[in-house]
Amino acid sequence: MSSAPPLVWYFDVISPFAALAIPEIETLCTQHAVTFRPVLFAGLLKAFGHLGPAEIPAKRTQTYRIAQWIAHERGIAFRTPPAHPFNPLALLRLLCVRDLAVADVAVAFRLVWGEGRDPECPDTAAALATALGVQPEAANGPAVKECLRANTAAAVAVGVYGVPTLAIGEELFWGLDTMPMARAYLADPALFARGEMARISRLPMATRRPR
Repeated sequence: MSSAPPLVWYFDVISPFAALAIPEIETLCTQHAVTFRPVLFAGLLKAFGHLGPAEIPAKRTQTYRIAQWIAHERGIAFRTPPAHPFNPLALLRLLCVRDLAVADVAVAFRLVWGEGRDPECPDTAAALATALGVQPEAANGPAVKECLRANTAAAVAVGVYGVPTLAIGEELFWGLDTMPMARAYLADPALFARGEMARISRLPMATRRPR
């Protein structure tokens, strides 16, 4: 493993783009230590006053189409679950029962987005619990529920507004499409400190919309 600032991957199984990022995260884990933090995407949306893409009628179909297209282009087994958005709490809480390796996270996304299972079905939670080597009822413990709340609050505190987000030290890389830039930053930590990158990092706002 090469030396680098701490790497943290914030994710929610509700995100198709987090599912599509798994192959890149698996490769990243061969070179760097990555900490995995399940968070509640709905909590991030509430904190920042956003709507999710699946909550915007004009954006829903486009979101699903581009996710399916990317999967096809990259040769990733992919099937959208029967309904979306869905309630991910049962699966997220299971993912908070113990520390996670990339294989644990990958199996959660495979169940939901690779096999297209119903995330709210108890059988899906049971399959994930078996893969993680934990009891399904472990997700109901107060410490586990608090872990998910704390993960989400900590993500908001450092500016994570969407999933997936890869944090490299204090720098945040949101979305599947930022992974090449994240790799470039790992190779060149001064990437944002010079030239046009430095200028746009301090860009002022010329106007603000009323809220």
